[in-house]
Amino acid sequence: MTARAADRARYDRATAHLDAPLAIVDLDAFDANAADLVRRAAGKPVRVASKSVRCRALLERALAKDGFLGIMSFTLAESLWLARSGFDDILLAYPSADRSGFAELAADPKLAGAVTVMVDDPAHLDLIDAARDGGRELIRVCLELDTSLQLLGGRVRVGALRSPLRSPAQLAELARSVARRPGFRLVGIMAYEGHIAGVGDSLAGRPLRSRAIRLMQAAARRELTERRAAVVRAVRAVVPGLEFVNGGGTGSVQHTAAEDAVTEIAAGSGLYVPRLFDNYTSFTGRPAALFAQPVVRRPGVGVVTVLGGGYPASGAAGPDRLPVPYLPEGLKYDPQEGPGEVQTPLLGSPADDLLIGDKVWFRHAKAGELCERFEKLHLVEGDAVTATVPTYRGEGCTFL
Repeated sequence: MTARAADRARYDRATAHLDAPLAIVDLDAFDANAADLVRRAAGKPVRVASKSVRCRALLERALAKDGFLGIMSFTLAESLWLARSGFDDILLAYPSADRSGFAELAADPKLAGAVTVMVDDPAHLDLIDAARDGGRELIRVCLELDTSLQLLGGRVRVGALRSPLRSPAQLAELARSVARRPGFRLVGIMAYEGHIAGVGDSLAGRPLRSRAIRLMQAAARRELTERRAAVVRAVRAVVPGLEFVNGGGTGSVQHTAAEDAVTEIAAGSGLYVPRLFDNYTSFTGRPAALFAQPVVRRPGVGVVTVLGGGYPASGAAGPDRLPVPYLPEGLKYDPQEGPGEVQTPLLGSPADDLLIGDKVWFRHAKAGELCERFEKLHLVEGDAVTATVPTYRGEGCTFL
C-alpha cells in the first residue's frame, strides 16, 4: 500500500460516521508542517497569515508552538474580531478603508494596543483621522515596501502590484510623516516577496520554465536583500525604536530569514500545504487540509460523478486554480466539464472501484479559501476524528 493509499484508508475510517461533503485537517501533517516552518525560520519568529488558516482553533494551535508569534490578518474587521477574541499581536497586511472599523480601533485601548494597521500613502493616515469619531487612541502603523523585481529601467516588472513605496527615500519620507503626526506610532515595516514565496520553481514537465523561474528568483532575492536592508536603515534613522521588520512567505522562509534586516517571517499556507505548494525545490510539505465529496452517480465504465466540487481559487484563472482529485489516486476531471457547481464527473480506472456514497478526497489550490466553503473542520489524528471546530464561516464571519 502506498503512503497516499494508507492516508485514504485512515481518512475514510476516521470519517465513516460522517456524510460528505466535509473538510478535514490532518493534525499530524499540520504539526509536522509547523515544525518545518520553524526549522526553516532558523530562530526568527513566524507570524501566522490568518487568510491561509481561517479557523481560530488552528490559529491558536499554531501560536501555542515554540517559534510562532503573532498573526498577520487580512481585513480590519477580522483584526478587531481576533483582538476581541484574545489575540494580542495582529498585523493587518493590507491597507483598509473601513471607516467604522477605524472608529472602533481609535476608541478602544485594548484594540489599539493589539492591532497594527498597514499604510503606504499619506491618504491612509488622512482617512484614519477622518474616521476617528472622537477616538484618541494611538494607532500603530506599519509601512509596506514594494518588493517587485524591476528590470530594463522599470519597463519589466516581476511581482505583485502592491505598495507604491520602493526606495529607501520614499519609505523614510512616509516614516517622517507618521512620526510628525499626532495619534500615530510607526512600529514596523512589511515586505512580501510574492514572486519568490508564492511561485513554485519546479513545474512538472516544464524544465525550461522552471529554470527560468529559479534564475528570476535568485536575481530577485539578491536585489531585494540589498534594497530591504537599505530601506530598514533609512527608516530606523527616522524611528530608531522600530519593533519589527516582516518578510517572507511559505516558499521563501529560509531565504528571508537569512537576511539580517528581517526580524520575523510571515507564513500560513505552509501549515495546510495546498496544491499550489507542490512545486518548490526549497521545501516539501505534507498535505494537511482536504475536502471530500460523495459519489452520487456511476455514469459508465471508468466514470463516477461526485456532488459539487467546483471550488476555484482566487488569482488569474487557469487550471492551477482548480482543486485536484487526490484520493484515490488516478482520477482526473472530464475536460469537457471540469469541477462543477453541483456535480463533478471524474474519469479513471479507480472509478470502477467506487460505490455510491464513497468519498473522493480533494486538495484545494490555495489554503484558507477552502474554509469559505465549509462551516467546520474535522480534526483527524491517526484514524479518528478527535475534534470538530468552526471555520470563520462557521462562526458567522465572512470578512471578504
